[in-house]
Amino acid sequence: MAFDRITRDPDRLNGQPCIRHLRLTVRRVVEVLALHPDREEVRREYPELDDEDIRQALEYAAAMLDDKTLPLKSAS
Repeated sequence: MAFDRITRDPDRLNGQPCIRHLRLTVRRVVEVLALHPDREEVRREYPELDDEDIRQALEYAAAMLDDKTLPLKSAS
């Protein structure tokens, strides 16, 4: 996976992943999308974001989640 719009700089926002070196973190984008599922509303609030920024932020967040399958405990 190539995330050409996700940047990390240890001297900016404590190295948190950001959108295109902006002071807008991936976490904030995902949070805003959860609160405002209407992308037009998100674009009005953050006009610097475009569809590819949003897509990569969601894909990056999903990729960072640990995808494990845990065995179920028996019901005994």
